[in-house]
Amino acid sequence: MSTERRGKADGQTPSRAPNRLDRRKARTRAALIAAAQGFLAEQGRTDVSIQEITEAADVGFGSFYNHFTSKDELFDAAVALTLEEHGVLLESAVEDLKDPAEIFAASVRLTGRLRRTHTQIARILVRTGMPYLTSGNGLAPRAMRDLQAAADSGRLDIDDPHTAVAMVGGALLGVLHLLETRPDLDAAQVSDQLACRLLRMFGMTRAEAQEITARPLPSLPRT
Repeated sequence: MSTERRGKADGQTPSRAPNRLDRRKARTRAALIAAAQGFLAEQGRTDVSIQEITEAADVGFGSFYNHFTSKDELFDAAVALTLEEHGVLLESAVEDLKDPAEIFAASVRLTGRLRRTHTQIARILVRTGMPYLTSGNGLAPRAMRDLQAAADSGRLDIDDPHTAVAMVGGALLGVLHLLETRPDLDAAQVSDQLACRLLRMFGMTRAEAQEITARPLPSLPRT
């Protein structure tokens, strides 16, 4: 049975393959978001003109309003995409780990290393600031899940996952900011120290926390 007939038999409208116009629109939108990410990462700026954004994206000025109603909407989309990219990177890296405590620690250790491995993402996370801690994208919901799993399994002592995520996120933002301003520091060492301290804060012994944070780390996929 053809796709069209099968769709009709199922009572559903067959999905349409993207045509050349759809692909061009997708490329333009992606270019605008990438330009916004660049302004955020390199300059920490959102007070740029639409002309500056379209020039950086190498698209026509009029194309902007085919995709976004305002600069705020564009920068919100740029931040949301960055947070989701971060979350997907972490999930891909830790997917083979089984211990919830190790998954949590590895996510912290890898995030601290972003300044060296994925500089743009690290800088945007720092620029995003406190909203990062309660975002529905990125590390926050995944940390909530991993911390809850670690608590349910008895690996970590956590009273309230929401408070725990705020503690973890605040500490991570502080470390990312420190590494941004102190490039001479060893990002791996600082990140591992943070993960160890967080595990101990959540009830793990020093010896076990040190052992977990000394384990080999999976690599983050390149973007």
